[in-house]
Formats: sequence, structure tokens, C-alpha cells
Amino acid sequence: MIRRGACAVARRRRDPIAPEDPDLTSPTRPAARSPLSWGQLLVWLLAALTLALVLAPVGVLIARGVTQADIGAALTSPFVRGAVQLSLITSAIAVAAIVALGTPTAYLLARRRFPGRALVDAIIDLPIVLPPVVGGLALLLLLGRQGPIGGPLAGAGIDVAFTTAAVVLAQMFVAAPFYIRAARAGFESVDQRLEAVSSTLGARPWRTFRRITVPLALPSLAGGAVMAWARALGEFGATIMFAGNVAGRTQTMPLAILEAMEADANAAVAIAVVLAAIALAILIAFRGLALAGSRAL
Repeated sequence: MIRRGACAVARRRRDPIAPEDPDLTSPTRPAARSPLSWGQLLVWLLAALTLALVLAPVGVLIARGVTQADIGAALTSPFVRGAVQLSLITSAIAVAAIVALGTPTAYLLARRRFPGRALVDAIIDLPIVLPPVVGGLALLLLLGRQGPIGGPLAGAGIDVAFTTAAVVLAQMFVAAPFYIRAARAGFESVDQRLEAVSSTLGARPWRTFRRITVPLALPSLAGGAVMAWARALGEFGATIMFAGNVAGRTQTMPLAILEAMEADANAAVAIAVVLAAIALAILIAFRGLALAGSRAL
């Protein structure tokens, strides 16, 4: 046996690609799965608790809405229908304004270096960490009847606070950072050499931006717009502080849930289930756009 093994080693030295002696090899066996250690079990337990923290309340809400609340009747009531309609309209206007204002801001932060850039970046992120009620109070102090901007507007017969316009402004305040962050990341991912080639071929900067930069960054732009819309749709604190809770004018779905809890809990559950369904659809759309963007890159 030793001689045969030595001959096989010598043969492999002469011919590196010679097959190995079957006597010297054994079939590969799958490695046995080692038992989980206490540390791994603890990690799995903490992950399960985190999932339960999110899933259990939402599951109970959906179960209550399906078994006890009459979602169909609630959605056809003028109270709920008005809140849903106002939320969809104001959030759509807010997102359109955010895209119009936030796209050049994101491009500037992604491609230009200027004094105070870090400060501008921090200011844009401020609404994410600022309590929404504080943001609503700040908007009220600025645009209310006694504010430095709202005062002259009120003198001209233009009221901003406690109007539908205030709802849109509150939604823009809290949702804009989500779009700007995503749009900036999208612009930073675009290869600037492609833009340089477009410029050398005679394309003007606007044409390069429209035909090269935006299409390549489109998944990030779309994903940011979806997340901004979700944040605007669920806004509560800044809206109730700056716009109030007036049915048909400033009462969005989150505010309608608060009012319905005092009179009809089933209606509140029905609105909450609709919001949860919309949020789930938004998350699915966002994941799809993110996946499309990664494949495009």
C-alpha cells in the first residue's frame, strides 16, 4: 500500500493533472451541522423578540379590523372618505413639491463642494430627528398670524395656518429629508465619466442631466419619492399643531383616527387598517425599486 501511494505521488509530480489514486482519496462527506451555542440562541431569541415587537401589534390590529370592524361601511362613511381623500391629495401635492425642490438640492450636495456644505446637510436632516410637534410649532410661529411671514400675509388677506395649505407644508417639512437623502445617493452613484462623454459630444448640461443623470439615478429618485409619500401620508404631530383638526379641511387619516377613537373605535380601527395596507404596499414598492436599481448598477 505504501509503494502504491509513493507511485501515485510520483505520478502526480510528473503529471500535475493526473487523476488521484482512488485508494488515497475518499468521497467528500457533508459537514455535520454543529449545535447552536448559547450565544447564537440568544441572538435568535432577540431577533424573534424584535420581530414580535413589530408584528404582534400590527397583527392584532388587522385581526380586529377583519373580525369586528366593518371596514367596508367605515370607508363609505363621509367622515372616513373625506379624511382618506384629503390625505391622498395633500400628500401627492407635498411629494410633487418635494421632488421639484429637493432634486436640485440633492444634486448640489452630491456634485458640488462649497463652504457650509456640512451645515446644509445637517439642516436637511434636522426634521428626521426633530419631534414632529416641535416642527409644527416652528411652522406656526413662522407662518401664523403673529409670525414674521404669516403676519404680512394675514394683513394681505392670506391665511396659511389652520388651512389645507398648512397640511401640505407640514407634510413637506417632515418628508423632504427622505427624498433628498435617497436622491443624493442616486446622483452619487452615477458615473461622472458618462456625463463627461455626453458633454464632449456637445450636449448641454441640462440635456446631459435629463438624458444621462436622471435615468441612471431614477430608481433612487423613485424610491425616495415613495418613502417621502409614506412619511407625508402618516404625518400627525406637525399637522395637528400647525393645521389643526378640522374635518374636510385639515383632518387627514391620522387625525381622523384620533377623533374616531373618542366616538367609534371600529371606525378608528378601519382607518388604521387602511393606513397599514397602504404602508405595506409602499414598502413593497420601495423594495422593488431598490432591487431594480441594484440590478441596473
